[in-house]
Amino acid sequence: MAKKAARKSGGKKSKASRKKVPVARQVRRWVARVAMAVVCLVVALVLIYSVVNPPVTHTIWSEWRRLGKVEREWVPIEDMAPIMARSVVAAEDANFCLHWGFDVEAIRDALEDGGSRGASTITQQVVKNVFLWQGRSWVRKALETSITPVVEIFWSKQRILEVYLNVAETGNGVFGVEAAAQRYFNTSASKLTSVQAARIAAILPSPRNRSVTDPTARTRRRAASILDGAATIRADGRADCFED
Repeated sequence: MAKKAARKSGGKKSKASRKKVPVARQVRRWVARVAMAVVCLVVALVLIYSVVNPPVTHTIWSEWRRLGKVEREWVPIEDMAPIMARSVVAAEDANFCLHWGFDVEAIRDALEDGGSRGASTITQQVVKNVFLWQGRSWVRKALETSITPVVEIFWSKQRILEVYLNVAETGNGVFGVEAAAQRYFNTSASKLTSVQAARIAAILPSPRNRSVTDPTARTRRRAASILDGAATIRADGRADCFED
C-alpha cells in the first residue's frame, strides 16, 4: 500500500511538473515577443524620424504640462547660421564628426575624474530627448546606449545635429535655437551672430539656471571658450560632417 501511495504521489508530482513547464515556456515566449515588438517599434521610429521631424518629446510635453505653454519653432539646419551648429558642437561634443555615437576618450576622462562631469555625445542627448526621458537611472542609460548606435546607422550626422538644435532645451519653456534666438535676441536663427550663438550654446548644460541675456562671468568665459572652439573645429575639419 505504501509503495502504491508513493507511486501515486510521484505520479501527481510529475503531472504537476509537466503542467508547469509549458506555462514557463509560454511566459518566456511572450517576454521574447514583447521585447521584439519594442525593438521593432524603436527601429521604426528611428527610420521615420530620419525624414520626419519628431512632433514632440517627453521633456517638451512635461514642460507644457508644467507651464501651460512652451516656445518652439522647428527650422531646417540650412536655415540656421552655420556658427550656431559649430558653437553647439564645440560646446557639447567637439569630436562629433569623429565618433559613432560614443566618445571613448571623453568617457575615459570622465571616469578618471570620478564621474564628476558628463561624457554624453550629441547623439546620446538626441536619443534621450527624442526617444526617452530625463533623469538618471540605469534603465534609461541602458536604453540610451542601445538606441544610440541605431540612430548613428540610419541618420546622417547633419540630421542628428539638426534634431538636436530643434529639441534641446534652451531656457525655461524654450526649446530649440530658433525659439531661443527670438526670445533672447529678437532675431531668427539664420541671423545669429557668433557671440549670440556662443551665448546660447553656453547655457545648454543647464538652461534653466543660466542666462543668455544676463550671463554670469563664468557663462561669459564659457561663451568665449566656445567661440574659440567653434573656430578650431572649422579649421581642423571637425565640422566637415555637418557642413556642406
